[in-house]
Amino acid sequence: MKRTPLFEKHVSLGAKMVPFAGFEMPVQYAGVTQEHFTVREKVGVFDVSHMGQFFVEGPTAKDLLQYVGTNNVDTLENGKAQYTCLPNGNGGIVDDLIVYKMSDEKYFVVVNASNIEKDWAHISKHNEKFGAKLTNASDEMSLLAIQGPKATETLQKITDVNLSEMPYYHFSVGTVAGVSDVIISNTGYTGSGGFEIYFKNEDAVKLWDAIIEAGEEFGIEPCGLASRDTLRLEKGFCLYGNDIDDTTSPLEAGLGWITKFDKDFVDKERFAKQKEEGITKKLVGFEMQERAIPRHDYLVVDAEGNEIGKVTSGTMSPMKGIGIGLAYVATGHNKIGSDIFIQIRNKNVPAKVVKTPFV
Repeated sequence: MKRTPLFEKHVSLGAKMVPFAGFEMPVQYAGVTQEHFTVREKVGVFDVSHMGQFFVEGPTAKDLLQYVGTNNVDTLENGKAQYTCLPNGNGGIVDDLIVYKMSDEKYFVVVNASNIEKDWAHISKHNEKFGAKLTNASDEMSLLAIQGPKATETLQKITDVNLSEMPYYHFSVGTVAGVSDVIISNTGYTGSGGFEIYFKNEDAVKLWDAIIEAGEEFGIEPCGLASRDTLRLEKGFCLYGNDIDDTTSPLEAGLGWITKFDKDFVDKERFAKQKEEGITKKLVGFEMQERAIPRHDYLVVDAEGNEIGKVTSGTMSPMKGIGIGLAYVATGHNKIGSDIFIQIRNKNVPAKVVKTPFV
């Protein structure tokens, strides 16, 4: 098991540590619900240093990223980031990721922790045709996510970068708490606003302590993977391995908005055919109509008990106080307002397809 540079800090704060993507990670501190509300109402800080970071450089860097990803890198300006995914050549998804344009010939790519080796192998394989310079910086870099309505005020106290002028999905390289060359990004996976900062491992403890101190007046709390999951699910954000994987296409997952057909890319023809002919399943959000908690892999059935899909993510929404989830269902059952049933312990519990985000 790997450990992030903040492992000892988490243990000293009483975090419950669990294995995740090859790392010992904090799943919770004070409790999932408390951490969830802290991020929705104040500010929380997450150690997500297990995530992977690659640099793609050189005259062909953009061409490589254009080909391996679904989104259009041509639309990126310096200082802007983009959500995209890697098609696997068989109609599925290798991973979802964020691409940052640092300059015309330098890009920074952030991938999921569980897919670092897989993504590296996939991009490297296609790079044989392009010859860009690839650097896997995952073991040298750390990442903190400062999330919530008070995140800007917290981070602004310790950086000279004007955060209020940084639009969503833009970034800057600056100094934070005396540490230079920090990538400060207006991104995050909680839906409550905030920033993600990338820096060298040796600066992790210093930056963590500075953020905690800066956020003290706003009620900042350290948060774990469990509340990160409930937060992203309330906003309907996909989690790789649950809602998207090597068997799901971007169109089935509702990611048509990052699938741009005005350029060449892996699986372009296959997805264009899907778009033209239609898909057989669709990822939808649903709310339970009775008190029950849907879980990953629970079956979805129709009123007659026929299997029509499967739950990919589910939880009890802290904000709504009801069970919510994402599921792939057969087309015909994916319209907003459709009645579906979730099989929970041999009982078909009623649910309704709803528009996401849930909150």
